[in-house]
Amino acid sequence: MTDRPTTTLCHATPDDVVVHGRSLPRELIGEVSFTAMIYLHLTGREPSKAQVTLLDACLVTLMEHGLTPSAVATRLTYGSAPEAMQGAVAAGLLGVGSVFVGATEGAAALLSRIAAAGDPAAEAEAIVREAREAGARLPGFGHPLHRPQDPRTVALLSVARREGLFGAHAHALAHLERALAAGGRALPANATAAIAAVLLDAGIPHEILRGVSLISRCAGLVGHVREEQLRPAMRALWSAAEAAVPYEPPEEEP
Repeated sequence: MTDRPTTTLCHATPDDVVVHGRSLPRELIGEVSFTAMIYLHLTGREPSKAQVTLLDACLVTLMEHGLTPSAVATRLTYGSAPEAMQGAVAAGLLGVGSVFVGATEGAAALLSRIAAAGDPAAEAEAIVREAREAGARLPGFGHPLHRPQDPRTVALLSVARREGLFGAHAHALAHLERALAAGGRALPANATAAIAAVLLDAGIPHEILRGVSLISRCAGLVGHVREEQLRPAMRALWSAAEAAVPYEPPEEEP
């Protein structure tokens, strides 16, 4: 036994590539889907069909949501440097944070706390009370466009029920929604909170949930690059930004 770091992810030989103990050419290529491979790579476990279905539903949910800041960053960067698609996609991925797409981590922490409590309903009420006293927003709740419900949340929870994976974290989400409504703020759970709930119930560790968002968003941003190739919008976005934020001379000091 030594302190030397090791990896269990992958090993290559002249005639094989082994990923999580499975032969890539003989056991994985053509045998498992990309989504199943993601689950295996993140957890080291073979997923059930239901787990693959739920993870796939989350990846589909997060892939596209219009001209969000990450998509705009990708389009502007690609228009400036079309020879470096990877730079454009990377620019968009840098915008996956606590406001857009990446709120799953914060929501997951709250849902895990509720699911582990002896009285989940009381714990949800305590979380809402703490947030109110601190003047803070709960991550994963409310949406500027989708009202009174986020249709993506409804769809994801429906898939979880259908696949038999509507577990403690999905129930925790319902407790939190009810506690918010009882406290006078009927904020519905948005897609990021629903994704946190169903992925936790599907066995994805909470520490890597933003990574799932990044995987999905990467595919979406490549789609924006492709549209930028076919129907460039970078100059229109640039011009719109200049028009929306006009120059104003600084005030002279007295």
